[in-house]
Amino acid sequence: MSRLAGKVVLVTGAASGIGAACARLMAQEDACVVLSDIQDELGESQSAEIAAAGGRATYLRVDTSDEPSWEHAMSEIGRRYGRLDVIVNNAGMGIGGPVEALSLADWRRQQSVNLDGVFLGIKHALPLMRETGGGSIVNISSVTAMVGSGTFVSYSAAKGGVRALTKAVAKQCAARKDGVRVNSIHPGVIDTPIFARLEGVEGDAADAAAIASNLVPLGEAGRPEDIAWGVVYLASDEARYVTGSELVIDGGLLIR
Repeated sequence: MSRLAGKVVLVTGAASGIGAACARLMAQEDACVVLSDIQDELGESQSAEIAAAGGRATYLRVDTSDEPSWEHAMSEIGRRYGRLDVIVNNAGMGIGGPVEALSLADWRRQQSVNLDGVFLGIKHALPLMRETGGGSIVNISSVTAMVGSGTFVSYSAAKGGVRALTKAVAKQCAARKDGVRVNSIHPGVIDTPIFARLEGVEGDAADAAAIASNLVPLGEAGRPEDIAWGVVYLASDEARYVTGSELVIDGGLLIR
């Protein structure tokens, strides 16, 4: 269990759900993991659990929509570890409902967390990665980036932006020959705490099991670990020739 030995990893939105699963599995694969979130108590608890199990983990508060927060985080990681090999841009939120009822403020809030946060993570991680010869950027997008969602319009738009941003930055990094690979993962219906925090929807539209039973060919919602194993692969040297790619993990949701 040492696919990530020697690598320093930052995972955003790591207090719960997919981010927490990524942090646990990457620590099991011998990475030194920095968990970040704005849910400090949960983040600290996740970090302590990983450390208690023999992993290397610390918690660092990062508000992904705030640029000074990113500047502080990269300064701290550089000071503590002298390098950053992997960043998993996972932090996100969900706002649903009819597009005509969506306020401009909520539209901007959704983009700020789900798209601006990924942009800022990439922007501030790249210089530190390049100092030591490269690394891997893994952006968590969504299947809604590919097919849209009538329930989650602003979410789909933000995740579509993540998809396009990933490819654009992958091309820039490849042109620079800087050793940085950039890929996106596109989860389907994954049973995480985000469903309990969805705004603008209720009932079956906010229930992972109900959505999966209606839409997913495999008939069930995915688990956070299903996504985390994909992250481990893209972060590892096994994926050294993979950049600008989309890894869809959706239980067959996009099968035509």
